[in-house]
Amino acid sequence: MAKVDVKDLLNAGVHFGHLTRKWNPHMAPYIFMEKNGIHIIDLHKTSVKLDEASNALGKIATSGRKILFVATKKQAKDIVAKHAESVNMPYITERWPGGMLTNFVTIRKAVKKMNSIDRMKKDGTFETLSKKEKLQVDRQRAKLEKNLGSIADMTRLPSALFVVDILREHIAVTEAKKLGIPVFAIVDTNSDPQLVDFPIPGNDDASKSIDLILETVTNSIKEGLSVRKAEKAKAKEEGVAEEEDVLVQDTNDTEASDSKEENNA
Repeated sequence: MAKVDVKDLLNAGVHFGHLTRKWNPHMAPYIFMEKNGIHIIDLHKTSVKLDEASNALGKIATSGRKILFVATKKQAKDIVAKHAESVNMPYITERWPGGMLTNFVTIRKAVKKMNSIDRMKKDGTFETLSKKEKLQVDRQRAKLEKNLGSIADMTRLPSALFVVDILREHIAVTEAKKLGIPVFAIVDTNSDPQLVDFPIPGNDDASKSIDLILETVTNSIKEGLSVRKAEKAKAKEEGVAEEEDVLVQDTNDTEASDSKEENNA
């Protein structure tokens, strides 16, 4: 698994923290120095933590479980959506639906409602509605798509969360902790790294910083998915081979039995 170079982290501006007066004391171990009233993050520690998070996410992907990406801040939305889609993982880039995890049954009902509207349009039921009813259904569908579209295929709770800016997404982090779901996150100098399981010290405001970190972790997820695919293919081949062995053995047993009967005769 390729490690991200500290120089790349530097070029992406991952080292820029917040103003010193806004810092969280729990981030002290990850701060290298103070410059012009801004905290500078120790990129060597960022590299280590990024590797740890990437390895763990790769293992989750290998096991076939889902990772939910969460980022509702403007500069992170498109980046997260792009990388999450590249590994076929669910993501939330609009408002976090309260109870998304702790009240997952209700969220699934909303997703089913969205799917039922889609079925109405396919089977022709939608065309039997009045113009006003069609407009209401379309508006409802658009609202559901905006908030839940990316998680429509998520039939069970995710096995992990990846969050950009844990201060902004504090509700998501709280829900995950309540359910024992591990949280991976980019943690800036104004946040508490103790709130998440796999903190990645870094600038969570700059697009380049977010993009580099997301690219690194999703590359690990891709590797994990590739390993899973290879393991499934191997298992399938072994299964076919075992069936062929059984078939050959059955044939041999039958031939031996026939030969014995002929000798007895």
